[in-house]
Amino acid sequence: MTNPVLAALAEARRQRAPLFARWCEREHETFCPASPAAVARFAREHAGLGVEQVWEAILDVSRTHASLGLADPTAAEPVAIVVDDIANLSPPQSWPGPWKERFRLLPHDLKRFIADHETRREKSLRRTQNALAHTNKMLARLRSAERTMKEDQTDEAESQQSDHRREDSGASG
Repeated sequence: MTNPVLAALAEARRQRAPLFARWCEREHETFCPASPAAVARFAREHAGLGVEQVWEAILDVSRTHASLGLADPTAAEPVAIVVDDIANLSPPQSWPGPWKERFRLLPHDLKRFIADHETRREKSLRRTQNALAHTNKMLARLRSAERTMKEDQTDEAESQQSDHRREDSGASG
């Protein structure tokens, strides 16, 4: 005879992570506590669902384990690498090599936040660079126009002085 409390607890666990629970039953894997290798294999086999749906299923597994005070099998390197392969998120270009390797081991939601943040930052930086280039061109045009005006004023002043000298020399002669 099965203890009804344990049966109810097992059913509650399965309901918290239904996709993973069904997969565990089919594959004869332990649902809870799950191993990181099982979660990674689950993620790899469900890659066709897309990263968002796989990630939600993995979060369900994580929450189930956390709620029971068990170690989180989804926080392990094999799971992070499989999710990274599914998501195909690249580390920020500005990061040095060793940190790019560590990026692969971060949880997917954190990687997505970093990647989105870096994309926004790069766009902002490009906009700022374009605005600066435009401002520099305008400044160069203004300086050129100012030089032309000064040259014209200098030429006009010299022309007037020359005219005055001719008038002065014509009046005295």
